[in-house]
Amino acid sequence: MNVPLRGIGMTSQRTRERLIQRLRDEGVRDQRVLDAIRETPRHIFVDEALASRAYEDTALPIGYGQTISQPFIVAVMTQTLLAGGVPRNVLEIGTGSGYQTAVLSRLVPLVHSIERLAPLFQLAHKRMRQLNCRNVRLRLGDGSQGWLEHGPYDAILVTAAPPEIPEPLLQQLAVGGRMVVPVGEQGAQELQLIQRTEQGITRERLEYVSFVPLVRG
Repeated sequence: MNVPLRGIGMTSQRTRERLIQRLRDEGVRDQRVLDAIRETPRHIFVDEALASRAYEDTALPIGYGQTISQPFIVAVMTQTLLAGGVPRNVLEIGTGSGYQTAVLSRLVPLVHSIERLAPLFQLAHKRMRQLNCRNVRLRLGDGSQGWLEHGPYDAILVTAAPPEIPEPLLQQLAVGGRMVVPVGEQGAQELQLIQRTEQGITRERLEYVSFVPLVRG
């Protein structure tokens, strides 16, 4: 993988700055998140044929029926996750291209991320090495089951939509922890903030979204 990290032309720093300004205009306020998105070279997470569109505020295909999320959604989910304080140990369900993983790695001490598709897992692994993301642990497996041995987690971020939140993920969320997850069938999904307190689980609807489904197995 020899794509330059700094980018040129449509992947240059100037193009990235236009994206950051658009995210600000759309209401993203957390400067830590904006800085992480600015510093993460999104063009290396898409096919070279799509690199010129990498800094558009849109989802893009990454093969195998999957997408790299729209930067605004990445920003909103990450901002929501950090709103309760910086979590030490984060679980991500659905590594995909690794873009959201890389953004998180700039903001939290430790990221555990699970991907069920071997080709995407292998590509993400290469990209984490390319970016020297030493605080990321990747696993090939069923994300709906979480990653029990490294939990409980201070935060869980889910990048594919289950019809209902899998019980193992709820169980692996620490008391005081936050989960950001899209829930529902395609065409009727909503982004939710789940929080675990001493009294139980609370849910807050954030906004309507469109994600690929979370597939078990």
